[in-house]
Amino acid sequence: MTGPRRAVRSGGPAAPRRSSRRRFLSAAATSAVLAGLAACGRRTSPVSTPVSSAGLGSTGSSSSGGGQLTIGAIPDQDPEVLQRLYATLADSMARATGLQVAYRPVTDYGAAVSLFRTGDLDLVWFGGLTGVQARAQSPGARVIAQRDIDEDFHSVFVVNTATGLTPSEDLAPLAGLRFTYGSQTSTSGALMPAYFLSRQGIDPRGFPGGPGYSGSHDATLQLVASGSYEAGVLNEQVWNSRSAAGEVDPAVRLYARTPAYHDYHWVLGRQALDRLGEELPQRLSDYFLGLSIEDPDDAAVLELFGAQRFIATQESNYDQIEQIGEQLGLIT
Repeated sequence: MTGPRRAVRSGGPAAPRRSSRRRFLSAAATSAVLAGLAACGRRTSPVSTPVSSAGLGSTGSSSSGGGQLTIGAIPDQDPEVLQRLYATLADSMARATGLQVAYRPVTDYGAAVSLFRTGDLDLVWFGGLTGVQARAQSPGARVIAQRDIDEDFHSVFVVNTATGLTPSEDLAPLAGLRFTYGSQTSTSGALMPAYFLSRQGIDPRGFPGGPGYSGSHDATLQLVASGSYEAGVLNEQVWNSRSAAGEVDPAVRLYARTPAYHDYHWVLGRQALDRLGEELPQRLSDYFLGLSIEDPDDAAVLELFGAQRFIATQESNYDQIEQIGEQLGLIT
């Protein structure tokens, strides 16, 4: 492998379809998820300590007199990958909107939600579950946009080749393996994979010794490659990106792909509207939906996000995730 690690790519998303709301969970499936994940305990991620603007370690871009917008994201990949992605986005957004845009990295998923609630982050790239958590804790927050691939998102189960398993739709063989999720509040790295395991009659916490929680999709790949865990699950976009870049250890094999669900999206906090004006959601929506793969500067942003374009979204797209989260006590 040569050169810096690239941010995630989709591996060729299908043409976007305007999907209707996903079906809610059946009572039996919900009970199975509850029996599995609730016993794993609640998240205990620390909140990162707020720091002064001079010490953010952030990437910022500015245009004259537009006001400052602080953006953040759940840390689902290695920090250097995220820094490059959001540096590019901050530059692009500042040029297009006239705002001063600063990226503030956070320590974990819980910190992203907490700093959004306190107003230290204005606009955050959340996963499905953390986005629902953030809106529940921040009245007046607005859903802004998602990528084309987020209305048809998938997770992938991976195994160490030493298990001898080959690709299959049957998840039952995973039950006897040492298994790791990503972050405990990751939609694609924990919540939805656990739901799909339960639909095949597998206890989501019944792995030998209990499941692990790696903290990020990249870490999951590393742990399965090393043999620390025999199997794990991560989002398909990261898997496709790492595979295309030749960064997946040969000891790791794709085993299965989940059905589709809605996932990542941008959420804007009420405090930003109060500070920068009620027209801000429309300005940001126009920016994201206006990004074109035909424009070289826009294409650089879209490529880093693994998308062909951003599209409009709505809160109801995350109703299924919200239902699971409420049942698990992850949303209050």
